Amino acid sequence: MDKDTFEFIVYMIHACANKWGQYPSAVFARMRDSGCIVNYLVPNYDILHTQGTDYVVSDIEEYLEGRGGVA
Repeated sequence: MDKDTFEFIVYMIHACANKWGQYPSAVFARMRDSGCIVNYLVPNYDILHTQGTDYVVSDIEEYLEGRGGVA
């Protein structure tokens, strides 16, 4: 994973944590355990990083809901 992708993932973890009122560590664990980071965010970085934060947070919510890790 390159630096830009890493920074994007950290940013999205914090954006989700802020929206959901959770600690970033809890959001990271949920994303990690569901495969959201390695199976969704990293492979789709080129597209996702061009989208707005709210859009990507909504996508992450849908990803987690589809895998039983509701936000």
